[in-house]
Amino acid sequence: MTQVSDVIAALDERYPPRLAEDWDRNGLVVGRPDAAVERILLAVDPVMAVVDEAVDQDCDLIFTHHPLLLRGVHTVRADSSKGAVVHELIERGIALFNAHTNADAAAGGVADALAADLGVVDTVPLVPDSVDPSLGIGRVGRLAQPMTLHQFVERAADALPPTAHGVRVAGDLTGRIETVAVLGGSGDSFLEAVRAVHADVYVTADLRHHPASDAREQALLGDGRPYLVDVAHSASEWSWLRGAARYLEEALGVSTHVSTLTTDPWTARFGATGS
Repeated sequence: MTQVSDVIAALDERYPPRLAEDWDRNGLVVGRPDAAVERILLAVDPVMAVVDEAVDQDCDLIFTHHPLLLRGVHTVRADSSKGAVVHELIERGIALFNAHTNADAAAGGVADALAADLGVVDTVPLVPDSVDPSLGIGRVGRLAQPMTLHQFVERAADALPPTAHGVRVAGDLTGRIETVAVLGGSGDSFLEAVRAVHADVYVTADLRHHPASDAREQALLGDGRPYLVDVAHSASEWSWLRGAARYLEEALGVSTHVSTLTTDPWTARFGATGS
């Protein structure tokens, strides 16, 4: 019988906790370590819709990317957003475990999956780990065949889960690209690292106005690179769940279900210009 503790051990081996950022929170959030696990639901966000899906799928454990309790809370009362999830999980006997920035940096994690979906090969970490430089934050690599920025953005739109956010781009759509940097989740704090590796384009999420504007102004002092491609946060971090599901099935013999629910908070978009 597979127990929650077995799942924890397997996931910690695959996504070592030491790779997590100091500010991050990972691991078992709800559940008994000795509880039995036969079926696992994998999702990006630990929201109530995902809990409902776990109930419908008869899952014993939910494995998410994002932590439920990243910042300190002072109550988990059932009429609060976090508390409602905690109560529902406990009442349904469902455990909750997450791997966040450690899964970003690990081999076969978020960055590798995003790069693979976009056709980026020969990848190395954008910011190598200080202990093992083969691991680390983000990835940079090349396209097997160079293409225009327009063609690449179309590839990204086709490869990633559809969201109301869509795919935003900054740069010359006719520009030729070959070297690609990617980082799942919020990535504007790594714009300087992208410039340092001379990437033609950078794919990430949550690019804020001022960092993106500054990066584009700096790029235009040269050849206009790196171009920027901004996708929905949840879409940039979904692909790795499929590999994690295969790993759990092979390592533990459990069954899995990868959620395809769109948990991006935005539900519609109006007035967009360009194409």
